[in-house]
Amino acid sequence: MGLRPGRCYSSKKDRAFSRYAVKVHSKNYIGATPGLKTRQFNMGNPAKKFSHILDLIGNDHKQVRDNAFESARIAINRFLNKKLGSDKYFMRIRVYPFQILRENKQAQGAGADRVSQGMSLSFGTVIGRAVRLRPGQKLISVLVDEKDVPVAKEALLRARARMPLKLTVRIGTDVESIGTRPKQIKEIVEEEKPAEEAKEGEKKEGKGEAGKEKKEGKKEEGKEKKAEEAKEGKAGKGKEESGKEGKKEGKK
Repeated sequence: MGLRPGRCYSSKKDRAFSRYAVKVHSKNYIGATPGLKTRQFNMGNPAKKFSHILDLIGNDHKQVRDNAFESARIAINRFLNKKLGSDKYFMRIRVYPFQILRENKQAQGAGADRVSQGMSLSFGTVIGRAVRLRPGQKLISVLVDEKDVPVAKEALLRARARMPLKLTVRIGTDVESIGTRPKQIKEIVEEEKPAEEAKEGEKKEGKGEAGKEKKEGKKEEGKEKKAEEAKEGKAGKGKEESGKEGKKEGKK
């Protein structure tokens, strides 16, 4: 069975289910949580200083599944990467899917009503994760320079086709509102590369010398074996010839 439409889970009428015990399993109301489909929350260049911030704002009380956020993230990130390049923007997803979605499985076909009857208000089976949103909440933020604001706005509005709620874009200059950005470690990695390359070169040289020594040793062993075999062959031939001569003398 394929994925059900997002409208089946977009309502916030039901109470929130987000508790799953990790340490105290006796208090575990939700046995196991499904894997997170939103793979990244920070994209782009976090080290550069940008001048403008664009926030994608949700204007409804809704639940949005994590696969919808992943679809919107891929579309926005791909558009920005294509139009601006990976070093000219920084994007962050501002929400996390804590809500646990559940479903009561029902049988289909003739006589299914007898099979699917059960207790009322049962919890059901855990099937996914979602984000519970309130009006005015920031969903995704993008940092860019002033000249790239129109491109970033167009990219954020591409999420409209992927989320079941009304979305607007707010433009501002309070860049620090995005929070702490991850540190970039490219410079450290580049400094470490020459040392690692030198070590690898030394290892390869050592392996090459050891290999040459092994080959030379094998060649010498082969030569010695051939010389011994040649000697044994000559000795065998000498014995055969002496045996033949002895037979001839006996016949005479």
